[in-house]
Amino acid sequence: MLVRMHALDYVQCPDVYVPQGRRSLFLAGGITKCPDWRSDLRRMLPNTPWVILNPRRPNLRMDDDAEATAQIEWEHQHLHLADAVLFWFCSETLQPITLYELGCWSRSDKPLFVGVHPAYLRSLDVIVQTRLNRPEVQVVDSLHLLAAQVRSAA
Repeated sequence: MLVRMHALDYVQCPDVYVPQGRRSLFLAGGITKCPDWRSDLRRMLPNTPWVILNPRRPNLRMDDDAEATAQIEWEHQHLHLADAVLFWFCSETLQPITLYELGCWSRSDKPLFVGVHPAYLRSLDVIVQTRLNRPEVQVVDSLHLLAAQVRSAA
């Protein structure tokens, strides 16, 4: 598989992001059994100064251990490279890995943007835990409000 390395305004897994002076934003959230909310969010952020890092690779096969490992490693590397992390919890699944990542990055000083669909089953957990760890982060309940936060932070 050919992997491109670039520093444009959008990098999608498995392409590799190389930081070159612009701030980057990792789009964290569910992939398996979740809608492609990242495409919707990207359309809400035209002409953004952020480099968007999208972990949702086309045709991901999590039943293939090698591919799943590569996916996990890409996300780990790019979460560390990112200047800020955006979390979206859709209503379709519990997204335990996203909860884990939110817990990890809530303990950092990295800028966070957090959104929870109103029907997400663990929304209260996300709201309270985020408030306890990062009281400056306002958890919102829509992609539109999340995009507005990103625009105002830019």
